[in-house]
Amino acid sequence: MPTLAERQSALVSALVSGGSPPPGFDVDRLKATENALLRKRCGEVARRLPQVRAHLGTQFDDAFVAWARGRAPTGSSRDATGFVAHLTDTGLWSPPRARRRILWRGRGK
Repeated sequence: MPTLAERQSALVSALVSGGSPPPGFDVDRLKATENALLRKRCGEVARRLPQVRAHLGTQFDDAFVAWARGRAPTGSSRDATGFVAHLTDTGLWSPPRARRRILWRGRGK
């Protein structure tokens, strides 16, 4: 039988990293909680990226959630940097030149 720490780790993995639902948990409730955590994370990143949010409008939330699902959170600053890199790589957003240098400088961190 798994230890308490192992069960807790499996639950956290299911909620924030796309892990399999641990035995004994309601899959629908886990999905609802995962979605709520993704939306919370999205709000934190949106506050760091007002220009991107304004550009993408209603697409911002869905684009962020799709990108973030299955990725462990790395903090809102690094999440923002990773998300902008994804948007730029996929052509969904192109930062203005002055901002581009700042964003790419922080990309490797």
